[in-house]
Amino acid sequence: MNYSAQEVMQYVGEEDVKFIRLAFCDIYGRQKNISIMPDELARAFEYGIAFDASAIEGFGDETHSDLLLHPDPDTLAILPWRPEHGRVVRMFCTITYPDGRVFECDTRSILQKAIREAEEAGIRFSFGSELEFYLFKLDENGDKTRIPYDDAGYMDIAPDDKGENIRREICLTLEQMGIRPESSHHEEGPGQNEIDFRYSDPLSAADNALTFQTVVKTVACRNGLWADFSPKPLTGKPGSGFHINLSAQRPDHQKLLPFLVAGVLEKVSEMTAFLNPGADSYKRFGSDKAPRYISWSKENRSQLARIPAAVGQYQRVELRSPDPSANPYLAFALLIYAGLYGIQNALQPPQAADINLFTADSDTLRQFQTLPATREEAIAIAANSEFIKTVLPKAVIESYCRNQ
Repeated sequence: MNYSAQEVMQYVGEEDVKFIRLAFCDIYGRQKNISIMPDELARAFEYGIAFDASAIEGFGDETHSDLLLHPDPDTLAILPWRPEHGRVVRMFCTITYPDGRVFECDTRSILQKAIREAEEAGIRFSFGSELEFYLFKLDENGDKTRIPYDDAGYMDIAPDDKGENIRREICLTLEQMGIRPESSHHEEGPGQNEIDFRYSDPLSAADNALTFQTVVKTVACRNGLWADFSPKPLTGKPGSGFHINLSAQRPDHQKLLPFLVAGVLEKVSEMTAFLNPGADSYKRFGSDKAPRYISWSKENRSQLARIPAAVGQYQRVELRSPDPSANPYLAFALLIYAGLYGIQNALQPPQAADINLFTADSDTLRQFQTLPATREEAIAIAANSEFIKTVLPKAVIESYCRNQ
């Protein structure tokens, strides 16, 4: 948005804004916020707003509990579902200690650090997200059920697809917030939907992925439903993925995509505990187009990484293993570091697997390494990874690997 702090304060004064939400997330990507009144905004920009971090999972205990939120004026967005009079806006924040040091478990700052290191190497990354979710009904008491909103299939249309108007409302709401969805459709599962985003810089893409989940849940609630972003909500039905499209550019126009693919494939097992943080994440692997094997190919949705049909600036790699329970800031930071590793070492990817891995025979499949089969296996690999120890703070690693 390119707003300055002064422009934000002017906007708040002129547009009848009564509440400012200072947003951040815990290390697992769950959004949190504090609301302040307009009179507190100048103090927020100059000094930060204190909060009790001991109650936020992964942020420590009561012994050093005071942290400060510093709003980023570039992230100003209206919350369109709040009243027109007495408007509510939101800004994402940097988290610091009282002495000004950036809090090491602020995952948005971890991503910003990865972006800076890439830029220092002369490389610019772009990301696009494809997020899947289920819409379920509420019962007569307003409590959650596991009854899908419809029984439609892949890219079905209304009236079978009852989610059409919900997706429309979601996309229009996102546009009002300055976020540009690219496409939307019904997915394979009953009540399952997908909305995709145009590619953008890594920080905006991660902010948008976090905002997207809030918007979807809000719109679903307004329509008497609830939205589920868990990786495998229904046994025997397709899981939900967080497909991440990424590309890298350098001023010399050298083709970096092979190096990027190679770096991501080499480090993907070490990153899986962060890309797939829940026990149910691993129930999704190996069925309904969710990958199990560490492989790549062009246009092939049975692979872990695929190169979609595109030309020029739209060439990218799509990683299909992450799911919506991942923290997008950590996911994008790790992919930047894995990409940099591949690019800086000029790694070459393995031979493309131009076969359908869901129908291949056992002799063929034995040629491929597999993703971790359980959360425990993923945690063990991450805990012993020199790559992870190099790019993530110790406190974040320990929080994700704490049951080791």
